[in-house]
Amino acid sequence: MSRLVVNCCVAAKWFPDEEHTPAAREVLKGPFELHAPDLLPLEFDNLVCKRVRRKEISARAGDRLRAALRGMPVHIHSFVPLLDPAYAAAVASGCALYDCLYLVLAELLDAGLVTADQRFFRGARGTVLGKRLLWVADDLKAI
Repeated sequence: MSRLVVNCCVAAKWFPDEEHTPAAREVLKGPFELHAPDLLPLEFDNLVCKRVRRKEISARAGDRLRAALRGMPVHIHSFVPLLDPAYAAAVASGCALYDCLYLVLAELLDAGLVTADQRFFRGARGTVLGKRLLWVADDLKAI
């Protein structure tokens, strides 16, 4: 079974129907062992909170989304041991520190990092850890 690290942009597409939702849902079907730093639930909750405040979804729907994420088959890892190498990667690459946490986890697990964040994908592609990046709409089963 291949390991994949998923970032919040992919997880956020598991629930509403929007661009790349079908591809993001394919990640759940496997055959992948999914991983993420413990930053994932925080980022996800922040997105849900914004949608509730903007009245895009109800508070009740937000609670259901939050519970659904916690039921997903994703192995969660502490970000603390990832922080120093992620900081170094962020300084060297110009990418956001939180994005580099996902990249460093992928490197440590010898895994790919699947993302639906186009800006991050383009920006990190040319970095040392960028070889780990996969676009959500690519054929991930070929890895």
